[in-house]
Amino acid sequence: MDVLTGRIPVLDLAPQQPGNRFPAKAVVGDAVPFQAVAFREGHDRISVTLVLRSPSDDERRVPMEPVGDGFDTYRALAQVDEQGTWRWHVEAWADEWATWHHNAEIKIAAGIDVELMALMGSQLLERAARQATGPDATMLAGASQALTRTEVPALRRWAEVNDPDVLAAVDRHRPRSLVSPSETLELRVERSRAAVGAWYEFFPRSEGAVRNDDGTWTSGTFETAAKRLPGVQAMGFDVLYLPPVHPIGEVNRKGPNNSLTPQPGDPGSPWAIGSKHGGHDTIHPDLGTIDDFRAFVAKAADAGLEVAMDLALQAAPDHPWVTEHPEWFTTLPDGTIAFAENPPKKYQDIYPINFDNDPEGIVAEVLRIIELWVGCGVQIFRVDNPHTKPLWFWEHVIREVNAAHPDVVFLAEAFTRPAMMQGLGKVGFQQSYTYFAWRNTKAELEEYLREVTGTQAAWFKPAFWVNTPDILTEYLQFGGVPAFKVRAALAATAVPTWGMYAGYELIEDVARPGAEEAIDNEKYEYRPRDWEQAARNGTTIAPYIAKLNEIRSAHPAIGQLWALDVHWSDDDAVLVYSKHLDGRFTESGTSDTIIVVANVDPHSARQTTVHLDLTKLGLKPGDRFEAHDLITGETWTWSDHNFVRLDAFVEPAHIIHVRRSEA
Repeated sequence: MDVLTGRIPVLDLAPQQPGNRFPAKAVVGDAVPFQAVAFREGHDRISVTLVLRSPSDDERRVPMEPVGDGFDTYRALAQVDEQGTWRWHVEAWADEWATWHHNAEIKIAAGIDVELMALMGSQLLERAARQATGPDATMLAGASQALTRTEVPALRRWAEVNDPDVLAAVDRHRPRSLVSPSETLELRVERSRAAVGAWYEFFPRSEGAVRNDDGTWTSGTFETAAKRLPGVQAMGFDVLYLPPVHPIGEVNRKGPNNSLTPQPGDPGSPWAIGSKHGGHDTIHPDLGTIDDFRAFVAKAADAGLEVAMDLALQAAPDHPWVTEHPEWFTTLPDGTIAFAENPPKKYQDIYPINFDNDPEGIVAEVLRIIELWVGCGVQIFRVDNPHTKPLWFWEHVIREVNAAHPDVVFLAEAFTRPAMMQGLGKVGFQQSYTYFAWRNTKAELEEYLREVTGTQAAWFKPAFWVNTPDILTEYLQFGGVPAFKVRAALAATAVPTWGMYAGYELIEDVARPGAEEAIDNEKYEYRPRDWEQAARNGTTIAPYIAKLNEIRSAHPAIGQLWALDVHWSDDDAVLVYSKHLDGRFTESGTSDTIIVVANVDPHSARQTTVHLDLTKLGLKPGDRFEAHDLITGETWTWSDHNFVRLDAFVEPAHIIHVRRSEA
């Protein structure tokens, strides 16, 4: 018969992308929640098994457990520990032993069909014995014979079958029939940094920049910027993201605060790439040479920092591409080239690329550029405005780059429509900026945390950035130190990747009037900061940031995207969530559980009752545990329902480690 359904239907496999056109994604170390719906006609029992095959062809079989009762959904957590493409499917099979055991328990106790049930059980035990070897085979054969001894009372025979050792042996060699495999799916597993990291952004030109007596500036260089590396390292970051380091256009250069009237010596926006000095394959002469850049990347690596480079596919009016490849741009009816716009913003210093005129030529050039910088030690690219380029382009480029360099990671800076953001993740982007900056209330955050850790986590790996050169939200403008601390705490613990732009630790909260970006924006001018003076004056939250990253490093549960569960509080400003990783998946063998309780109103003190679903923490309802606050060092005894008081002006968030009796 030509049917698509197996003898026992297996449907709705997860994780997978809608339509399964591209593989789902994970990173090394993920405890991946595999799921399927399986059922059969009638009342006979079934069991379900996850079958995983690693890139090195190692097969693993993991029992799947029912989720709830009567919903036919089965789930298993399995850790992927090897980079590459995994293949997996789900097998459903008739569990004759479970069916028999359920029926026998009822009938033997009631004295119904006793000997028939004993004979059926004996035959199943004999089949199990034939599949076993050694002591298990002997035990199962003996149990089979014992079950048919009619001279022994039935209840006693039943008790012998239910000996824990016998039941354990049956579990190891359980008879399987009507085995029905699902289709086979792929899971692309990448290196950990593809989805787990703490990012810090600074402008190299500002680090070491000096204002001269005549008011002009001398730019910082890669050599002076390297002096900032120990400070970034001390805060516990592991990725250093640099805005574009290429020559900046002089035609239509922007002045301070995005003005159209630059003064001599104004540096312009790094995203207006290209000048007489070169384009995307060149280093800005003020910063140094390409050898200086390589040396900077090496120094960063020595400090435990991986450099992420900006890939901004656009051109200043005086970029070499404009004269060498005018077909790569859009020419208007009046003969001028269209500059970039994002109404009401206008970028007169930038020409966007038209990908339809010479797609093969543009792809070849971009691949050449990426290959050049990979050769300089760069393996992470933060892609500027990828949503303004065709999706096919990214699918092709990322596939080609990752085929040659599997460790290369692409982050999508795409604050845009959901369909495009999701599409970029589906075709290959390893991670993406998100709407986190604009999710500030408890209700907004609860909804968004469930969204980014739900079904879409199979292809969309979120990065929570607290600020960027373009984003200084009203929440930060008017929330003071409590707002900056609580946003960092949420970003650092809720998802595996978070990021911040330099100056956040100094509580830089003054915006350009009427805008959600900092005044005197560093995109258009030098902005050196006195980090040492801030530390002496106590006007920095760098120690708090360092504590957050220290917590991240010490607790593997935080690095698990799928591990998040939202809990409850009685207060509309107190957010509660947890992340739990079972001891099967930790190096120590001990379960790791973090609970975050945050007052998201930066202007108040709140007290409330927090309600925890302890089953999400690997505990049983009613269990008591030590709740150790990793920020303050305080410890309380907690259970299902707990009183909490959070004063935003003291500490706006508890980050609690669940201490278990076995720890």
